[in-house]
Formats: sequence, structure tokens, C-alpha cells
Amino acid sequence: MIAALPMYDRPENAAAHDALWAATRDGLRRRGLSAPDALDRAADLWQGWTAPDLVLGQTCGLPFRSRLHDRVTLVATLDYALPDTPPGHYRSLFITRRDEPGEIADFAVRRFAYNQPDSHSGWAAAQITAAGLGFRFTPALETGGHRASARALSEGRADIAALDWITWRGIARWEPELARSLRVVGASDPAPGLALIAAPDADAGACFDAVAEAVAALSPKDRDTLGLAGVLQIPAAAYLAIPTPPGP
Repeated sequence: MIAALPMYDRPENAAAHDALWAATRDGLRRRGLSAPDALDRAADLWQGWTAPDLVLGQTCGLPFRSRLHDRVTLVATLDYALPDTPPGHYRSLFITRRDEPGEIADFAVRRFAYNQPDSHSGWAAAQITAAGLGFRFTPALETGGHRASARALSEGRADIAALDWITWRGIARWEPELARSLRVVGASDPAPGLALIAAPDADAGACFDAVAEAVAALSPKDRDTLGLAGVLQIPAAAYLAIPTPPGP
């Protein structure tokens, strides 16, 4: 059995993620469902998402709409209470170096860093935003992660990147020196947040109830550490309605 919450996990919030999982696990077991004792932090993302014994996973919207939506059970979406953003949704923030002038359109021909080609926040949201401004970002550097993209900007290896706002919030909180070297240029339109998923034959209702109880039961400290405000159900159609631009 696999349970993983990898997308925003980092050393500073790992204990809070463990507490969220422990409460979810206990809620699943009370409902007669099997659940692993601990989160798996070693599993490959795609192997975990498609595992037949996936109890709970967390995936980006682009993989969900492009390859997973008909292969998994959509359970829930966590709400991180971002400003001026609907509950359960998120945005990408366009980031550059602190001393770089200009707005998003001024970076049309600059070096664009992205975390992964199957990332909504790092790739798709950036290209959707650029298309609305009449251009397409030319990929210059694939970094493997949002924090790596932030470091690439700070070190001068790229000029602009789109970072998941929740990841950026963690950088600002726990890596203030890195955050001070950068600035926010703008934001994408909102999209449904990272989906909590389970294996195709999972009991979606029981899973949702267990997650909702666990979020409600978090201590104020753990809730603050994770930035969580609640949990809700966003229909699959809302994820599928987001366009997917061509890859790099």
C-alpha cells in the first residue's frame, strides 16, 4: 500500500504532513479500509500515482487531466487559502531576480526556467498566460523542481520562471535569503489545486470523509505550518477544462 503527499513536502513541514496522514490513516481504518502506517517519501511519482494499491496520493493538475483522470479516483482538493483565489484553487507566480525590471511580457525572449514539462504551475500556466499576452516562452532550462527554478533565477542561470504560489510561500517562509533575491512579476489565472487521488477502485466518499476529518483535527500549529484552510471536492470536469499547451 502507498500513501504519499509529496508535492509541498519539505523538511520544515514534514512533521505536519505526517500528522495529517496519521489522522487520515486512522480515519480510513475506522471505516474498515486498509492504510499504511506512514507516508512513502521514496516512491517515484508516476509509479505511485498509477499503483493499484494507492491509498492516497497527490498530483498536479496537468498529469491528472492528461493521463490520470480515467485511471484513478479523484478524492479531494486541499484548500490553501491563497489571496484573491477561489477555495481549492491556486495560481502560478512569475518570479525574476530582484534587480530585473519589467513585467511578464518584457520577458518574452528571456531565459525561461521550468520545473518539469508535466507541471501545470511551472509549464502549462506559464504558457497559457504568455499566450494571452501574444507570445510563448521559449524553454531554456529544465530544473526538476520549483525551488531549483528559484535558485536558477537567483544564480543568474535563468531570467523568469513560474512557481506554484504555495511553494513560493514556503520559500518566503523558510528560505528568506533566497526569496529576498527575487521578486514577483505577476500571476497566472487560478486553476484547481493539486488533486488528492486514490486507486481506481477506492471508496471516494470514505476517503474524502477521512481526509476532511483529518484536516479539521490538525493542531493550529500544524495547520499554520501547512497553510491549510480546509478540504473540498472539485469535480473532474473542472480539471479537464483547463487547456494543456504543447510541451517543450
